[in-house]
Amino acid sequence: MLVLLIVLLALWLVLAIVGFAIKGLLWLAIIAIVLFLGTSAVGFVRRKAANR
Repeated sequence: MLVLLIVLLALWLVLAIVGFAIKGLLWLAIIAIVLFLGTSAVGFVRRKAANR
């Protein structure tokens, strides 16, 4: 599960960089940032729950 989380975070980060690098794909960067934050939040909550 942790590997999947890391892969998704890396993918969202790459998409955000591509979105900012190419002017017409700014929407891609915004979506990637939202997905990155969402994935981080889900990972944080699941990690906290697993430690209990």
